[in-house]
Amino acid sequence: MTRSPAGFDLTAPSAADRERLEAGLTAEERDVLLKHGTEAPFCGVLLGEKRPGVFCCRLCGLPLFGGKTKFESGTGWPSFNAPYDEAHLTLIRDTSYGMVRTETVCARCGSHQGHVFPDGPPPTGLRYCINSVALEFVPDGEPLRDPLARGDTLAPA
Repeated sequence: MTRSPAGFDLTAPSAADRERLEAGLTAEERDVLLKHGTEAPFCGVLLGEKRPGVFCCRLCGLPLFGGKTKFESGTGWPSFNAPYDEAHLTLIRDTSYGMVRTETVCARCGSHQGHVFPDGPPPTGLRYCINSVALEFVPDGEPLRDPLARGDTLAPA
């Protein structure tokens, strides 16, 4: 088992767990998370979410972004300037559509989240531009969803 600095189990889901998790996705979630799609701008349900809490991977429940790192970028997608834990995201060079970008995927389950760009606010200068359907929001004080039954239900900090 591999644990992140924040204490979360990063072991990939088994084939059976993955099949079970994928079965619960909507068509739009499946397109974004599994087929590297993108939701339409300014349509995501988490775009205006401003409560304290944490944004987790919709597929496996791993915390990806803290609410305090969210900012209004004007791009039409939820934007963050830092991950919950750098070990929770994998960055991949993306040369699709004639562009060079950096794709962000969940380090535990490999689901597509969005992209990161070097035009964000201080202190990091980064803008993680993430699809709402790739995330689920957990308000402060509520336990995290633990779909893999790994005991990763820590209340968000």
